[in-house]
Amino acid sequence: MVTKAVQLGRLSLQNPVLVASGTFGYVREMASFVRLERLGGVIPKTVTFRPRAGNPTPRTVETASGLLNAIGLDNDGIDHFRSHHLPYLRTVGTAVIANIAGEDEDQFVKMAEALGGEPGLAAIELNISCPNVSHGLDLGIDAEAVKRLVRRVCAVCPYPIIAKLTPNVTDIVAIAGAAGEGGADAVSLVNTFRGMAVDWRRRRPILANDVGGLSGPAIKPLALRMVWDVARTYPTLPVIGIGGIATADDALEFLVAGARAVQVGTATFYDPTASDRMLDEIDSKLGEVGARDVNEVIGTLRSNRGVQA
Repeated sequence: MVTKAVQLGRLSLQNPVLVASGTFGYVREMASFVRLERLGGVIPKTVTFRPRAGNPTPRTVETASGLLNAIGLDNDGIDHFRSHHLPYLRTVGTAVIANIAGEDEDQFVKMAEALGGEPGLAAIELNISCPNVSHGLDLGIDAEAVKRLVRRVCAVCPYPIIAKLTPNVTDIVAIAGAAGEGGADAVSLVNTFRGMAVDWRRRRPILANDVGGLSGPAIKPLALRMVWDVARTYPTLPVIGIGGIATADDALEFLVAGARAVQVGTATFYDPTASDRMLDEIDSKLGEVGARDVNEVIGTLRSNRGVQA
């Protein structure tokens, strides 16, 4: 067996395989498919301050090697999450990371403060990167706003704080650095890329929201590059890699590039067992290179520049 425990700031995980918010429901839906206690942690779908009905349908469409979604953060709000979902989540046997999204800074702070008083959570992930809601990206595209938000949340919540960042910015390295300066224990890279699908015969976008967020294998090379850029620039800021991760090889590519954990997202839709299966595969893959601890490979990617052919 390979040792797989990892540390992300104040957050300790039994292994680096997490499931991404929005792709795993509120976790109970997946209990018959996945041995939840084996995972490094679970991240339920995003919770907002008030209940949201989400965007009109159609809200998803398959694309080449990917999935476009414009769900719009459909959920029953923070109060229902605390009273109905948290009691179950406390029983799943692994780290539970709540994911929250506010319409403004004050809502983020209020939700983080409320969850900070609840037992049984391991961390809070701030969704400052959703492209499918009004003002969903406003906070996440400005470095100073990100730093200020993270600092305010850290001041009222005792749990480790993770900032989930959007790739739809000019310089994600600067945004990640700002989150770290604000006190984030880690950053999640990356959320979906804004995209669209068109029905040319109807002369209309396929999604009712016109545009959506692209996830899946199509974004993996872009996400890998962003993880590597951030990890090289801020080696002490833990990074959680997201984007097209479906196999152990995918996960290990992100870990070698500098991520200390990964989130399995879109793969869960077509293979509900993907995250569970990946754990056994990682053991086997690391054994092939003689590694006995996953930390031996984290951040070991080296540039080809300057190397003689």
